[in-house]
Amino acid sequence: MNSAKYKPTYILIALNVAIYIAGAVVGGNALETADSVVYVWGQVNALVFVGAYWQLFTSMFIHASIFHLVGNMLFLLIFGLRGEEMFSLPEYLGIYLVGGLVGNLLSLGFGPYFISVGASGAIFAMFGACVIYDRRSVRQSIVGALVYAFFLFFINTGEGVNIVAHFGGLAFGLIVGYILASRRKPTQDLSGQFKYRNSPF
Repeated sequence: MNSAKYKPTYILIALNVAIYIAGAVVGGNALETADSVVYVWGQVNALVFVGAYWQLFTSMFIHASIFHLVGNMLFLLIFGLRGEEMFSLPEYLGIYLVGGLVGNLLSLGFGPYFISVGASGAIFAMFGACVIYDRRSVRQSIVGALVYAFFLFFINTGEGVNIVAHFGGLAFGLIVGYILASRRKPTQDLSGQFKYRNSPF
């Protein structure tokens, strides 16, 4: 099953945009997400600690501002479409959703006063999986892929950025991408190019 058939990237982008629009309508602000929306659907650690566990998942679809949304959706478009070429639909969704969840779980370590929103952890998971899979699947050194992955990670650090969520998603994606590529076996098509299929073992 090829995820490209179902275009999950476009579906995720549409879902994120739709949720942002809904939040803008509810909060009455098109440029920034209202605190009332963030406190219900974003990750507010103090609330998660007392039972709002759904926020660990829903916060992946809430963005602080229109600029935050556009930036994240641009990167999701780039790495998501690449992921569709590499992974099956269950693999794709697992990398994205579980990677984002891992990043959010690690963010609980910031303590009860920490608040976070955004799909960055999930997107970094997809990026990590793609970059490591691309190298490992052809049995080449993964050092260059790791350097590139962490370079992108470091240039995306700064004030207001949830570094832990980014790192958690990236680390998860790198691990899963490596495992999936290690289980693939190459097959050669008529053009002489190698393609990869799931190993039966």
